[in-house]
Amino acid sequence: MTRKIETAAWHRLNALRALEILGSDASRGLGTQAVAERLDKYGENRLLEAQPRPLWLKYLDQFKDFLVIVLLFAAVLAWAIGDLKDAIVILLVVLFNATLGFYQEHRAEKTLAALKNMLAPAARVRRDGRPLKVDAAQLVPGDIVLLEAGDRVPADGRLLAAHALEIDEAALTGESHAVGKSTALLEEADLPLGDRINCLYMNTVVTRGRAELLVTATGMATEMGKLAGMIAHTEEAQTPLQKQLDTLGKKLAAIAGVVITVIFALNFARGEPWVDAALTAVALTVAAIPEGLPAVVTVTLAIGMWRMANNRAILKKLSAVETLGSTTVICSDKTGTLTLNQMTARAGWFAGQRFTVSGEGYAAGGAISFVADTLTPSLTSHGGGNRALRPFLLPMALCGDSRVQEGMLVGDPTEGALWVLAQKGGLDPEYEQSEQPRIAEIPFDSEHKFMVTFHHAGDTVEMFVKGAPDVLLARASLYLTNEGEVTLGETVRAGIEAENEHLATQALRVLAVARRVIAARDFDPAGDLMQWASGWTFLGLAGLMDPPRPEAKQAISLCKRAGIEVKMITGDHKLTAAAIGSELGLTGEVVSGAELDVMSEEELARRIDHIDVFARVSPEHKVKIVHALKADGHIAAMTGDGVNDAPALKAADIGVAMGITGTAVTKEAATLVLTDDNFATIVRAVEEGRVVYDNIVKFVRFQLSTNIGAILTVLTATLAGMPTPFTAIQLLWINIIMDGPPAMALGLEPARPGIMRAKPRSQSVQILNLRRLARLALYGATMMVGTIFMFQHGLQEHSHAYALTLAFTTFVLFQFFNVFNARSEHGSAFNAHFLHNGKLWLALAFVLALQFIAVHWGPAQEIFGTIDLETDDWLKAAAVASSVLLLDEARKFMTKLLHVARGTTQ
Repeated sequence: MTRKIETAAWHRLNALRALEILGSDASRGLGTQAVAERLDKYGENRLLEAQPRPLWLKYLDQFKDFLVIVLLFAAVLAWAIGDLKDAIVILLVVLFNATLGFYQEHRAEKTLAALKNMLAPAARVRRDGRPLKVDAAQLVPGDIVLLEAGDRVPADGRLLAAHALEIDEAALTGESHAVGKSTALLEEADLPLGDRINCLYMNTVVTRGRAELLVTATGMATEMGKLAGMIAHTEEAQTPLQKQLDTLGKKLAAIAGVVITVIFALNFARGEPWVDAALTAVALTVAAIPEGLPAVVTVTLAIGMWRMANNRAILKKLSAVETLGSTTVICSDKTGTLTLNQMTARAGWFAGQRFTVSGEGYAAGGAISFVADTLTPSLTSHGGGNRALRPFLLPMALCGDSRVQEGMLVGDPTEGALWVLAQKGGLDPEYEQSEQPRIAEIPFDSEHKFMVTFHHAGDTVEMFVKGAPDVLLARASLYLTNEGEVTLGETVRAGIEAENEHLATQALRVLAVARRVIAARDFDPAGDLMQWASGWTFLGLAGLMDPPRPEAKQAISLCKRAGIEVKMITGDHKLTAAAIGSELGLTGEVVSGAELDVMSEEELARRIDHIDVFARVSPEHKVKIVHALKADGHIAAMTGDGVNDAPALKAADIGVAMGITGTAVTKEAATLVLTDDNFATIVRAVEEGRVVYDNIVKFVRFQLSTNIGAILTVLTATLAGMPTPFTAIQLLWINIIMDGPPAMALGLEPARPGIMRAKPRSQSVQILNLRRLARLALYGATMMVGTIFMFQHGLQEHSHAYALTLAFTTFVLFQFFNVFNARSEHGSAFNAHFLHNGKLWLALAFVLALQFIAVHWGPAQEIFGTIDLETDDWLKAAAVASSVLLLDEARKFMTKLLHVARGTTQ
């Protein structure tokens, strides 16, 4: 196991002290023997993986369900009394359901494997005074790693040298743009990871510059290792549906247990043989348990999964379909989820006037539009409002190393935004670069905070600068107006600073551009280029941001109408996060990671409903937020695309990953993957989840009314001293074959009107409330009366076998009519959609055909103990069975009249 070095925070140590603690040398690195000793002490630079649970144990887990245990008990009882046929059939049913429900739910080991695969396979290091390329797994604390643009950082470390260094830390911190790094000593003790500019972290990417890194942590001791540990130790909770079905199963088993005990005691007291009493108990057990329910639930959830996949939402876990439908809050990562993850120029200032920029992302479509009546007062004396944008835009086309080709960025996001801004202003950056080739440059450095390029322009060399506004202003002596270059006085300087502040308050990242023209005879490309770092002409300001997705605001509005809260979670600074949140319609409180650190979980749970935006947060904060939401009774979904999101995705009830920009780790940790990275897709998935739950309720009502009817029929017959009207196999046939296809067809029912205008269902709401249970009891009582009546008719007019077949058939036909009661709980079944679900009608025709075969086909008669029925008895059975629908229609009609009389609606 990787051991951690105990020391002060590395960002607070200077480079020499860090080298001293780790016993390393910046110029020579570690020696071969030291590396071997440290490998033995600290272990390889790998992430540990949890041992996967064997498949056979996962299969056995399917038999832990309470309903399954009760059925196994019934099978053992049937075998013990010699009823081998019933015992075998019950066991086959149990095996069928276990096989159908067997799919992998534990993916922690896959997540860790994905994390491992993301590690840099090799690293360039300095050992024994010379550079080497080694397996990244062989890195140890004290190694000196050499990095350049494009490299993935292979371990955590303290910077020893940094040259124009920028790091993309979005995968770890959620920061939407590359972060400048330096070797500067930092004093503050509890700085967030994103603010530790003198440290680099495993799996981040070098976007610009070069660096030398002193490795301080490897393997599981790294920040990435902590994430891996968080993922491995996050338990997956049961979904609301699983909890409710488990409760339902236990209630049914309890009811069955009481009834079976009473019946067995009565029969035994009457002096009946214990074998007969036991056979009745087996039949009652089978009657009480909805054997087909697990299969139908699985199939219905699979149908919902298939529908979601067609709508670009791939669900990896069947049981989570319904959880989506009950989601009360969505926690969304900002970068790449609510925003495009494409830096875009949104506004700016040039020659005394403000302008706005249309278009989003790296597409060239859009335009620069000056804002009327926005002349900066201190600058109007020089005729502001210069619309000849070429001088302002040339630095954006020429002073950079990145480009955008067919909407795809190659290089740094900030430079990509400036490239596109130049295009929107009418320039062709590639043409300009060919016309004015670069002959020298001063690379961007976090120390001086600007980049300079020098270009041939006839007898002159044009110098273009981009960088921090305060730095460029300090080095400028002129500024450009529509009348030409004018001296930059203190009044003008103050006006430009005010414009910079104006853009910054909109949460825009502000860059300035400047120029200087040098006589070619005075310029030496190999000379001291910093001699030209003053006397610049200030050109203007550009405000950049990662813009919200156009469809995100509408999707958030839809969520709110559906009673679903949306919370934005980001690594960006509080001001930036608040501005993006406001633009998206998230106007609640904004809380930073530092504030979360001093907030207890209880306080956060109390305040969570009023907070819409969380800024500057770490992975641990995200998990804390999810826990607080769940403690407050929410069903939480978490969306994201970076490695930093994975633990929170796994802790949430529903983890939603981005399929295009999401990392492999996030996709493995998530339950739902959006193939279009579109936040709006979640809304469609939520709707489908609600439809699935509605349909599950329909067939639960349908199947449980069958179970109640069967229990009441067997119980009444026994109490009345009559033979049992069904055999155990007949009850299994009814529960699985006769109920199964119609119940599955109910799973294809379309969404009811207004389903997305209702608030999310509370976790405390049970599938079977008292009112619904009373209706099911009424259906069951109707079935019992009708079945006993036909059974008695058969006993009087025909043989016991005939009466058994007639009762069996009548009960099956009751299910034919009862399906329409389940389909429409409150309104009339004979509505505009009565004939719409063709699959339901096919299922009903199919079960009627099967019942006809079970009654009239010789081999089936041997299995089910049936004999041929006369035609008029088929008609009588159908007439009696229709009563369950006709009586419920009468009940609905009377209820409607009562509501009309009271002046209320249902």
